Amino acid sequence: MQSTIVVADTSVLINFLRIDRMDLIGQHPQRFLATDHVESEITSDYPDHRARYQAALASGQLDTCSVVDPVEVALFLRLRPGERLGAGECSAIAVAVNRGYPIAIDDERAVKRAVRDVGAKLEVVKTVDVILTLIRTGVLNTDAADQIKDEWANHHRFRIKAASFRDLLA
Repeated sequence: MQSTIVVADTSVLINFLRIDRMDLIGQHPQRFLATDHVESEITSDYPDHRARYQAALASGQLDTCSVVDPVEVALFLRLRPGERLGAGECSAIAVAVNRGYPIAIDDERAVKRAVRDVGAKLEVVKTVDVILTLIRTGVLNTDAADQIKDEWANHHRFRIKAASFRDLLA
């Protein structure tokens, strides 16, 4: 059974914030949930995207939560030693693990660390998977998805290894 909620790390949200397409996060069939740590990373580390993020929250395109559950706090603290992972990653992983939700994250190193350090079994949703779901549900067509892919590649540092989303749908 697919969860109706996905916990979002900063990495995936920033990809959509950079191209001003948080509407796509809002149209995804699963609700996206960002922790207060992810929100803090976005608003402090990416000040150019602060207004877009706050607009997405205000319009209900995603939800937020605080990491206050003792289990989530303990998981967060287990992942933080040496601060090799950011607070956003640690909090998103902690909430996803504790609540049994998938996590939207592009950082494979963080996922491997979570599996190693907390024995977590995570369902990982990458930016590419978000776009593929939007194509499959009819929110985007492949031409529009390829335009987004090209914008990420040409104007931002995010690259998808396929020439077209058509190749990934096969």
